[in-house]
Amino acid sequence: MQWFDELAAKIANKSCRVGVLGLGYVGLPLARTFAAAGFTVLGFDVDPVKVAKLQSGESYIGHVGVEAIDKMRRAGFEATCDFGRLAEADAILICVPTPLGEGRAPDLRHVENAVRAIADCLRPGQLIILESTTYPGTTRDIVRPLLESGPLRVGREIFLAYSPEREDPGNPEHATASLPKVVGALDAGSLELATALYRRVVVQVVPVSSAQAAEACKMLENSYRALNIALVNELKMLFDRMGIDIWEVIEAAKTKPFGFQAFYPGPGLGGHCIPIDPFYLAWVGKQHGVPCRLIELAGDINTAMPGYVVHKVAGALQRRQKTIKGSRIALLGMAYKRNVDDPRESPGFELMRLLRTEGAEVTYNDPHIPRLPPMQRYPDLAMESQELTRQYLAGQDCVLIVTDHALYDWNWIVECAALVVDTRNATRGVVQHRERIVLA
Repeated sequence: MQWFDELAAKIANKSCRVGVLGLGYVGLPLARTFAAAGFTVLGFDVDPVKVAKLQSGESYIGHVGVEAIDKMRRAGFEATCDFGRLAEADAILICVPTPLGEGRAPDLRHVENAVRAIADCLRPGQLIILESTTYPGTTRDIVRPLLESGPLRVGREIFLAYSPEREDPGNPEHATASLPKVVGALDAGSLELATALYRRVVVQVVPVSSAQAAEACKMLENSYRALNIALVNELKMLFDRMGIDIWEVIEAAKTKPFGFQAFYPGPGLGGHCIPIDPFYLAWVGKQHGVPCRLIELAGDINTAMPGYVVHKVAGALQRRQKTIKGSRIALLGMAYKRNVDDPRESPGFELMRLLRTEGAEVTYNDPHIPRLPPMQRYPDLAMESQELTRQYLAGQDCVLIVTDHALYDWNWIVECAALVVDTRNATRGVVQHRERIVLA
């Protein structure tokens, strides 16, 4: 096959030009990985601000610093909003968001728009790989028909595969290149090309029998985490009622060298994957007449955690003859997890909304997020991070720990604050003023 052989040769000698569509927390590290491996990379994004920053050597993601951007640019990386240039890429990797829509249904508009943009410029000899997390069947039933709306056919003139992203923002031990890559496709030729491409840049490639199997793999990975987090969140509420410290229980349980993996409770789920992906699986289960009751129940438990935290805040204030209404409450940490600048799906937004609804005066501090970005579900929560001073902390009726960033000095924070509600067990090492701390 002419187009297969030509593309295989380009991948082998790294003359294959790689296009990354979507330069967010998945796409930008992926572009960096390919650039570092010696491929010429062309990045695409609809946001002109992101593109302008990259073109001027700046970064907007904390764990991809300006030094990394500089290395990428010196290796030939270029960012653009001109989707007409998709024809220049031999391999196009789609890394766009897949949020939830109404009724927790999958919202694939970003994927569909990306694929339509590719279809408008499609030429023989291109490999398209979807990396966005989605339900099994998306590549086959959504992506392929859009690509084949013209004369070119998958497996003949063009090639199509799926490989789920496995980014863990802010984790230096698990960079893109060091993570095994699962790859599935709709035909043998597409699988071979996609496998060959990723083998040039990552430590291990794991081919599976189909694109659906690769899509299901990511669903399993994140549903596994969501269910186990729901378990410890539910046990946290039970053990709190019983006067048992859930954190102590987990530390004791994880000494077992087999059959147990530690998961930790929190104020709710955050990030783009775990709060969303299980609902994709539950949705597709309904389409096939198989209700995923366990997954939906876990989602309900995790979604309810901000309400539980607000209840704990109310109780803590009440014991000090105060109510949420009229109280000054500071949230520490708006990133969805520690030591990152990523606020996507952070439970902090829902906590802020609930507390404001109850009449609290809510502010926040996050050393990684100086200003809250516009959020579709929380359009009225735009504000700036407050300076973390003794005066600021002392002026709050309650300091609510949402994200346990390593930059925080917990001893000093507890010393300055009159009341601390800790959802992350961040204050476990604090000895002085423990009477001011409430674990939630």
